[in-house]
Amino acid sequence: MKTTLSATALTCALLVAGFAAPAAEAASRHVVRTHADGGATVSKAITRQGPQGGTRVRNRSTTADGQGNASTAGSVSTTGPNGATAVRNGQASRSADGSAERSGSFAATGAKGSVESSGSSSKTADGSVNASRNTTATSAATGNSVQSTASYNQATGVTRSTTCYDATGTAMSCPSR
Repeated sequence: MKTTLSATALTCALLVAGFAAPAAEAASRHVVRTHADGGATVSKAITRQGPQGGTRVRNRSTTADGQGNASTAGSVSTTGPNGATAVRNGQASRSADGSAERSGSFAATGAKGSVESSGSSSKTADGSVNASRNTTATSAATGNSVQSTASYNQATGVTRSTTCYDATGTAMSCPSR
């Protein structure tokens, strides 16, 4: 939590400090802090603005404790000149015992519709792996949507499910490609 908060705080500080870059320019900040235990924290924030007015803000913070444990968290936010938006967030960690976790989400909205997706995966110290992802896409033209889930478990393998809905939320047959 501390890692995510510091990356977010750094990004906000950059924006408040006047790093709103002029057209087709970028500004960034990179900070490295060493810790007494032999670890370190690296934080980076970048903001960009395109010539037509699109913007992108990106940040990441990574911490390692010098004992084999590490974590990272980051996000990207993009707004196109036409008003379309996209946001991605992710976290990952690794422990000295070999276990690891990762999670992330993505959302985008534009003139043609929207999509949201989130997922996670984990590996235990003994090597067991589990993963899942949920995705929903909605058409701006029709209001129809599709929801898809996928999961993986070493014991059961891959499981997938996809359901389509009309604009009222009633399940319907998914259209063919």
